Amino acid sequence: MSALAAWLARQEKSHSSSIDLGLARVREVARRLGLLEPAHRVITVGGTNGKGSTVAFIDGLLRAAGQRVGRFTSPHLTRYNERICVDGAEAGDDELVAAFQRIDAARGEITLTFFEYNALAAFDLFARARVDVAVLEVGLGGRLDATNILDADVAVVTSIGIDHVDWLGHTAEEIGREKAGIFRAGRPAVLGSPDMPRSVFDVIEALGSIAVVPGRDYHARIHADGWDFECDGLRLDNLPPPTLAGHQQLGNAATAIAALTHTGFGAQLSRDVVARALREVRIRGRFQVLPGEVEWVLDVAHNVPAAEGLRANLASLPPRRTLAVCGVLGDKDIAGILAVLAPAIDAWALAALEGPRAVPASEIAARLPANATIVAQEGDVAAACRAARAAATPGDRIVVFGSFLTVGPALDFLGI
Repeated sequence: MSALAAWLARQEKSHSSSIDLGLARVREVARRLGLLEPAHRVITVGGTNGKGSTVAFIDGLLRAAGQRVGRFTSPHLTRYNERICVDGAEAGDDELVAAFQRIDAARGEITLTFFEYNALAAFDLFARARVDVAVLEVGLGGRLDATNILDADVAVVTSIGIDHVDWLGHTAEEIGREKAGIFRAGRPAVLGSPDMPRSVFDVIEALGSIAVVPGRDYHARIHADGWDFECDGLRLDNLPPPTLAGHQQLGNAATAIAALTHTGFGAQLSRDVVARALREVRIRGRFQVLPGEVEWVLDVAHNVPAAEGLRANLASLPPRRTLAVCGVLGDKDIAGILAVLAPAIDAWALAALEGPRAVPASEIAARLPANATIVAQEGDVAAACRAARAAATPGDRIVVFGSFLTVGPALDFLGI
């Protein structure tokens, strides 16, 4: 076992609960490490869906504009190192181990969750790398997420949907209130959609944050030659569509540009800079289409709104017989996700996932329509991928979805 693997295994068991929302413990350790008032600017991105893509766009735009950028995302697909990047390069094993050692020395009697170690390591490495901007993806919720110990110069909420109900609440209003907890008084609160629960606007008003709303404060207008963006005096005409696939990605790109405009980078966002970033930004597992004799589509969609987006994106592709490799964790709305996507799927290969929230493939099968064609029920994703590929014929499509824990092993299976 490598030194990094040993540290990660230890962190999995270091706290009494794998999820323990609250800021007191992680804030105190950050204080001891001198991380609570970073010299760089901070952009925090929360929301139900679209966080990862919006973070990728912000990171790509900033780097295209010549900024040194730290990017923190979670979970990872195939390597823990993916979670912490500086200027697009993943943190090395030795860097991560050194950060964990510093955290361990500072924490004393305080126990930390796996994610709290992760966030503190990101903050530590960004400070040591002297980044200009840190772009942070919220792990769970917002108000009580470890990323929220830092006061964001600009905070973004991309969307609100029903997910993580055991932690955030059972209604959009409750979830919206938790996610809006990353906003700060007197600082921009950028929204990825005007259709937010009232609670989001209530938090903005109570804090005295500066709401930045699409269709009111920034605009993305699509036309035959591309699209135009306008926000706070910045106007960019005839932009190319994002290379990142999916109908929602233009909106995520516009949200990212609006966030940077309100972070003070508007003057650096020329049309050429933005166009280059839109063409270069890639992110695995977000409607990732792999052409071939059998086409593979990989999407981490793991809640009902994301499943609706995946179905719309599939409908935009040329029609093909479509098989699904599906693995979903037990705390998700399995029945709701399958109900959305079942009309788009001709046959199913189901997989159990790893971890304490996993459910057997038979439990997923029980939530499918009675007339669904099931070609396999497997104990892991690789076996489900093999079964789907064996059942596919040239010209077919295989869609892999349901979780990061589904897409990650599928990427390994495909050697990508």
